[in-house]
Formats: sequence, structure tokens, C-alpha cells
Amino acid sequence: MKKKRIGIHELYAKDPIEADRLLWGRESDPASRRGFLKQAGLAAMSLALGSKIVHANEMPAGLIPTLLDQPQSDFELPGKHPDLVVLNDKPWNVETPAHLLDDVITPADKFFVRNNGLVPENIDVDTWELTIDGESIPEPITFSIAQLKELFKAYTYQLTIECGGNGRAEFNPPAKGNQWSTGAVACASWTGVRLKDVLEYCKVKSDAVYIGYYGKDLHLSRNPQKVTISRGVPIKKALEDETLIAWAMNGEDIPVLNGHPLRLVIGGWPASVSGKWLTRISVRNIIHDGSKMEAPSYRVPKYPVAPGETVKDEDMKIIESMPVKSLITYPKTGATVKKGQTIKLRGHAWAGDLAVKEMHISVDFGATWQKANLKPAPNRLAWQSWDASISLKEEGYYEVWAKATDEKGISQPMVVPGWNPKGYLNNATHRIALKVI
Repeated sequence: MKKKRIGIHELYAKDPIEADRLLWGRESDPASRRGFLKQAGLAAMSLALGSKIVHANEMPAGLIPTLLDQPQSDFELPGKHPDLVVLNDKPWNVETPAHLLDDVITPADKFFVRNNGLVPENIDVDTWELTIDGESIPEPITFSIAQLKELFKAYTYQLTIECGGNGRAEFNPPAKGNQWSTGAVACASWTGVRLKDVLEYCKVKSDAVYIGYYGKDLHLSRNPQKVTISRGVPIKKALEDETLIAWAMNGEDIPVLNGHPLRLVIGGWPASVSGKWLTRISVRNIIHDGSKMEAPSYRVPKYPVAPGETVKDEDMKIIESMPVKSLITYPKTGATVKKGQTIKLRGHAWAGDLAVKEMHISVDFGATWQKANLKPAPNRLAWQSWDASISLKEEGYYEVWAKATDEKGISQPMVVPGWNPKGYLNNATHRIALKVI
């Protein structure tokens, strides 16, 4: 495997002098480029971009042109597209650039990776077992994968999975954790059995409150007594038709990095509830108390807080349905187009447990908005594809912004939403850069 290349924004945080040398071909004082750009005039930023900024009078103060803040990577990871961006390799955390998410159904090689521990060793599908137990199950029952396929009807759904920390890189002050930009999201076609059917077979009790999963991934310490992650969802979410115990992605085995041979798939909620390398589901009569269920993991403040403020554990709430969000997947940010030509835009939008009602795009920093064509989802909890056409009449630098609105009328904000200690739930409008010549 090649040594990964650090993204330029990450390099600025670690070594601004070296970053300036690589990007600009010169040395600089040790001030971050982001800090410089926040203070730079339009002329300086236009010079850096190589063209004037069109609609500059509408550009919000302090906004850093998106073309100057793109993550990069150079690596070879088996089964994954070489242009994915490695954020961490122990454990593997790898995101997908927006333009690689253009497919309606995300291919396996473009599906992001968010792991908490080490991939299990010596996986054997024939001997793999899943145990259903817990306070709300009369007697534990263990199934092989072959038995799951034999006893229960298989279902296939397209389901959107997004890391709760997707977009963390935009929070200020920075939040600890992998600095995801926009690529910790995907929508694949999953095949498996419904969890509700399995729990019914196991005669789940009426006092069931929550389910919690356990996987076979190894703790980073390799201590077999330590559980890497064990999260879950309320029983109501667990019993939805679309909650699957899955063995296939896009009609083939799930990639090892994404949970082969068996995983939970629970669309619309943080990806951390979709446990990989699944070996056990406990049906609880209390809120599940497994690893990373405790505050502050996958929790946000119950009330708005000031950036950088310390929040007590008791003032945090568990993240459930993800907020409305969208991506521009075509064209690729940084593309050069001709003045006056018709430009086709494409992307996807999703809204946790809800449907997306409307989609809009802007080419003047949000001063005006144009409605896009929004397609219905193929099934509940799948993202919705959208498209639009624009024609840019003046030469220079443009940004295209995308904004989705859910069925309750809630829209994406144009700025990073409420700060929180772990950098969760950033659903600000997605931006791409275009240069018109």
C-alpha cells in the first residue's frame, strides 16, 4: 500500500510552512491558510483562484472559497476506489469525494469506511453465527447464516447510511474525531432478512425497549475482553420493515471493510447503529448501555451551546434521525466550463426518517435560488436523486450551492449549524466550485 498523502487542509493544520511551499511554491509565516483567507481581500482570493469571483458582492464575509479547501489522498486499499480519501488507517476511516457518489446506487468500491476497531481475522461464512438474546427474549437462539436464509424471507432495500460526524471538518472550534468533509455517506442496495421477522420468531417480550448489537471486530488494543462498539436503537426503529440483517450489498457479498459476512443496516440514523461483523443482538428492557452508547459518543446538547462550551453528560441526548442534507455529485468541484453553455447538475438528497420535499440550487452565494427536479425515492430511507440546468453568462469563479427541504418544511442551513463538542450533524449546504472561461 502506498503511503497516504495528507490533504492540504490537514497539512496546513500540522505544518503551514510546508503546506504553503507545496501549494504556492514558496515559504510563508506559520499562519494557517484558512486564517489568512479569512482576512484576505477579494483580490487576494481571486489571485489564488486564478480568476475573479463572480457575484462577489453576495459572498458572505469570511467565506473560504471551496476550491481552496479540498481534501486529497493517494493510496491503494483493496476493493476500494483509489480516489477515496484516507482519514485514518487504525482503524480504517475512508471517505468518498462527492463526485464519486454520482451513482444512484453506490458501488461497493465507492462506499465509505467508518470502523471503530480492527477488521476480524479468519472470517468463515459457513461457521458464522448470530445469537439473539437479552432480557426481553425468553431463551437465546443462535442462527447460522444458512438458517437465516432458510427460515426467513429475504428483502432488498436501497438504504442511506451516513456517519453522524459527516461534515465535522467544518466546525470551529474544531471537534475531535475524524475530520470528515462530505463523503461519509452512501446509498447501496442491501439484501437480508428483516430484524422484525427474526425477533418475532424469537418471541420478543412486550417489555422490550431497545436493541443492542455486538460485532466481531477487534479492539485496537487486541484485547479480546474489550468491546470496540456496541450501539443500538429503540425497539420501534428496530421493528421497521427496512431494518435488515444483511449479507449482501448490491447483489454481492458485503465488502470485508463494510461488515462481511453479516451486518445490521438501519437507514436514516447514524451509521454507528448499523453494526458490522454482526454476531449478537440483545433485546433490552432498558436503553442499551453498550460501548459508545454513553455520553458524549453520538450525542448532541439538548439545547444550543456557545462554540467551545463544555456540556455536561446529563445535558446530552442520543442522536436519532439524521437531518435533511444533499450533495452535488456532478460536475466535479473545480471543473472548467464555457461561458453560456448549459451545465447539467446532478446530486442526491436525504432527510433521515423523512422524505425530501424540495431541492434548490444557487450560483450567487445564496442570494437567489432555483428549484431543481427532485425524483421520488425507490423506497423509504433511500436518498432521492435530483438534477438541474444552469447557464453562467460571465467569466470567472462561481460556486454552486445545494439546499434540500424535508417534508416538514425544514431546510438545510447555509452556514454550519449549532456547534457541538463532537462535531455531529453538520448539514450545511454543499458547495462546489466552477471556473467559467
